[in-house]
Amino acid sequence: MHSQVTVTVNGALVVVPFGATVAIAVAMAGQACRTSVSGEPRGPLCGMGICFECRVAIDGTPHVRSCQVLCEPGMEVATEK
Repeated sequence: MHSQVTVTVNGALVVVPFGATVAIAVAMAGQACRTSVSGEPRGPLCGMGICFECRVAIDGTPHVRSCQVLCEPGMEVATEK
């Protein structure tokens, strides 16, 4: 079993512990998940998939709740810019 997983967040490689969520990878990359309608950076709020503040695109699929998905090797994550 691997102890670390490497994913890409907005083109940058990020190494996270095995079992980490995509929200953790985004935070470790120093990125916000998306911006609000007023331009404020948004990230995980509830951490359990209810608030939808942590939406990102994963492997081309938009609006995925990053707090609900575990990182997989080679995963590509894109935050809303």
